[in-house]
Amino acid sequence: MAFGREALRGMGITIRRFYSTYRHGLNLQPSAAGDLPAPAEARNTKVPAGMPTRVGGLATVQYPEQKLPVPERFRYIPFLVYDEEPDHERADFDGVRCTACGICAKVCPPQCIWIVQGKGEDGKARPVSSEFYIDASICMSCGFCAEYCPFDAIKMDHDYEFSSYERHESWVFDLQELLHPVAYHAALHPSDYAREAAEERAKAEARAAKEAAKAAKAAAAAGGEAG
Repeated sequence: MAFGREALRGMGITIRRFYSTYRHGLNLQPSAAGDLPAPAEARNTKVPAGMPTRVGGLATVQYPEQKLPVPERFRYIPFLVYDEEPDHERADFDGVRCTACGICAKVCPPQCIWIVQGKGEDGKARPVSSEFYIDASICMSCGFCAEYCPFDAIKMDHDYEFSSYERHESWVFDLQELLHPVAYHAALHPSDYAREAAEERAKAEARAAKEAAKAAKAAAAAGGEAG
């Protein structure tokens, strides 16, 4: 008998929650696009206590006119980063951070990354990729490539609209399609970009201090010899 009561109780909870979406759903329409108002039927501002006020309910987001903002940690197809004002180390490679080390391809679970290392006129390998492909049709958006890249050269994008009539060619992105400036990365991931910039400044200051100490030591040694 107890089993029957609990079964009825569970069904009652389900029915009550189902009914509440129709009773209160019109209060839950988010105006997600910022400059687009919520539909007229969703402008009731009297939201019952305990009900969510951002998403859910009977009225949904009017996609594609309205879109919910994605969080900074949202992951989709990776992209490659290049510096618009590269330092001396990557200036010869148009600021492209990727060195064709191949770590991203090695850690990729579905093996959707292909890299061809660049070569100079002498036939020797260069620290840059001449070809770089990502097959978005099999990419699982795990983010391992971005996590393990030692040069912060690959990041996860927020663009998820890749609808096409076929996926065998349209969804295989090459080097030019994957490249984005560092400003694009900063706009998508402000927290990560700020952390990376702080780390780079700390490294630069440490290098400058080391060079200054080395120069001071050399100057002191030269002064001692002259004395």
